[in-house]
Amino acid sequence: MQQNPDFQQPPVPKASARPDSMPSRASTLRTIKLVLAYDGTDFSGWQRQKNGRSVQEELEKALSKMHGHEIRVNGAGRTDAGVHAMGQVASFYTDIQSIPADRFTLALNKLMPRDVRVLSSEEAPADFHARFDASLRRYRYFLVCGGTPDPFALRCAHFVPYYPRVAVLNAMAAVVLGEHDFSTFASAQDKSPSRSRHISESVFFFEGEKLVYQVAGNAFLWKQVRSLVGTMLELERIAESPAHGESLMRELLDSRDRSKAGATAPACGLFLWNVEYGERVHGHPRRHSEEAYG
Repeated sequence: MQQNPDFQQPPVPKASARPDSMPSRASTLRTIKLVLAYDGTDFSGWQRQKNGRSVQEELEKALSKMHGHEIRVNGAGRTDAGVHAMGQVASFYTDIQSIPADRFTLALNKLMPRDVRVLSSEEAPADFHARFDASLRRYRYFLVCGGTPDPFALRCAHFVPYYPRVAVLNAMAAVVLGEHDFSTFASAQDKSPSRSRHISESVFFFEGEKLVYQVAGNAFLWKQVRSLVGTMLELERIAESPAHGESLMRELLDSRDRSKAGATAPACGLFLWNVEYGERVHGHPRRHSEEAYG
């Protein structure tokens, strides 16, 4: 498809942009919202990088081929190398009028590699932004416990050779609910101006043979979820009871000392499960510079 000579790709708004500073766009442009799933094993992460294969790059390559000119996309969460997604959300502007919004799903999947799939596509409001408009991000971390796991399970789950006490894990998981400074569980390289995040879900449960940690919040610090999982697994081994585990976890959270946290759990078990949009009850207003890592 030939490029419209009057088309100019709108600049990608910076994290600090406010709604009233959004770029003006030609009336021919539409905003498309995509939901994607991907196996992150062979990716360097969501975000385009100078060295390494990224999900964003694969999606932008497919869109640029469709349009005949460069297309840039915005993602709801910056998943790290090896992290998967079942409900990543991306948005972009298109000047193609001949393709109904829901048909981008089929068209893109014909151009995308097998480890990335577009699950749905729809037209969104003109100023919709996948990252800045998200009100909640939900992650799941999968663990295979005991026995001898098959190699396919290990691609998308972390293996622990025993069965942790779920009651102790949930006593610790409940500690992080609400608004807290999560400095203890942030990577030392995290550059977020604030370490405060609001967590609305934090629970362990079995789903079939896999142990799942589900956590949801307005946003997350870099490697926060994996640090929480690794720390809780370590504390479960020494906690004498659920109450003791809760006390240990609260002490760590309140310390705001990264050196006291446990080892960061491997990326293979983590999934960006889904992203929700709507009125943001917690956290900062839309288009604030708050990061959205996983």
